[in-house]
Amino acid sequence: MDDIVTRLKRLDCCAVSDALDKLGIAGRVASGLEQRATTQRIAGRVVTYRLVPASDAPPSQGVPRHLGTTAIEAARPGDVIVVEQRTGIDAGSWGGILTLGAKVRGISGVIVDGPVRDIDEARAYGFPVYCTALTARTARGRVAEIECNGPVSIRGVSVTPGDYVIADASGVAFVSSQDVERVLDAAEGIAAREAAMAKALLAGQPITQVMGADYEHMLRKP
Repeated sequence: MDDIVTRLKRLDCCAVSDALDKLGIAGRVASGLEQRATTQRIAGRVVTYRLVPASDAPPSQGVPRHLGTTAIEAARPGDVIVVEQRTGIDAGSWGGILTLGAKVRGISGVIVDGPVRDIDEARAYGFPVYCTALTARTARGRVAEIECNGPVSIRGVSVTPGDYVIADASGVAFVSSQDVERVLDAAEGIAAREAAMAKALLAGQPITQVMGADYEHMLRKP
């Protein structure tokens, strides 16, 4: 696991979101993607695939490949698979066999802008799934993979393979590879200050004093 992912895993989504605000980096936080299989926070580098209505996909050449399988084979241990399925079609864009394949490969989790199925299997495997909806409907004949490891849009956030992501119960934040070092520096500073504030509260300091002007101005841009 690279140092960036190790540092990212020590944070939470709110600290990263605050760091993005502090640095004036807009449009990188996605809401509405719920934890469905575990309560585990995930963080890692992004591998993507994008789905379209099956009627819009070109005819497959050679042996057909099931959606998601190319991304799983392309991912490294610790990566996070991110899926765009904004067709409006009620069809699974991730399922139980994909979950097991990803788990075996050491993938950290999946984030889907769209429906997921076989969620009970993901829960049994302890595999983190974040998505907008659940369904029992198969992808077969309904949606198809149009691209693997290309740009995707997740809840209005533009995501590129090789970006970084952190997800927990509060939300999902994406960080571009060119911004990640300075975002981590800012987020770690914010987390350290909030830890000091918690320590002060536990020591009996009044909350009005702890959450005073210094806290309110904490996200001012440098």
